[in-house]
Amino acid sequence: MQKLPKIGLPIILLAFILIIFISKASINIGYGEAGVLFRTFGNGVVVDEPPLGEGFHIIAPWNTVYVYNVKQQEFFEGNMSVLSSNGLDISLDVSVLYQPKYDELGSLHKTKGENYVNIVLIPQIRAVARSVVGRYTPEQLYSTKRDAIQNEIFEETVKNVENQHIQINAVLVRDVTLPGSIKAAIERKLSQEQEALEYEFRLEKAKQEAERQRIDAEGKARANKILSASLTDKILREKGIEATIRLSESANSKVIVIGSGDEGMPIILGNN
Repeated sequence: MQKLPKIGLPIILLAFILIIFISKASINIGYGEAGVLFRTFGNGVVVDEPPLGEGFHIIAPWNTVYVYNVKQQEFFEGNMSVLSSNGLDISLDVSVLYQPKYDELGSLHKTKGENYVNIVLIPQIRAVARSVVGRYTPEQLYSTKRDAIQNEIFEETVKNVENQHIQINAVLVRDVTLPGSIKAAIERKLSQEQEALEYEFRLEKAKQEAERQRIDAEGKARANKILSASLTDKILREKGIEATIRLSESANSKVIVIGSGDEGMPIILGNN
């Protein structure tokens, strides 16, 4: 009975050491995450092997694993102050959809670290946005060129971070805010242009209608001229005879006097 405590103490101590060892020698990586291994007694950050994927992993207790979110993430930069081509101050809201390149996660950790968004992504977006917006006037920014600006920011950002181990999936220009006076002036100009276009449309429509009526009148005139030239006395008498024959065959009551009209045409007297 006296030996039990002496035996139990080493077992408890061993179990405690084993628990610490297991906690240091294992790691569980969650969904959408990946781990970069740091070998303390090796070459440090492992860059020539794939990162540790999701699930449970056994590692040497003296090594360290840095866990990264490798899902698509969004970075929002609001109220970014930029200048237009004529030097006016513009406020820009931009969202960037990004994620670290999975196979290059070790290199990203070694060269940029866990704070890579603030080190690489934010400065690049600000620099590119200022460069792109500086090519356009406030009117272009407000109306016709927003999609072009968005595409240019995306393409130039992708090019600039291509070797930075970061993948840019999309750049979205959420809002472009102009000074109030500039915005009002642009809206007045756009309204006037719309009114001018509407006036031109009405003029063109009236011109087309006049042209249609002219063509229609000319067509009728030509048709009447051709008809008049073709209606000789003989043709009129022949048509009158044909009409008389058809009327005589009708069941309606009538009186037909042959040769009593002008030019010898029949006169038809009805019972009314």
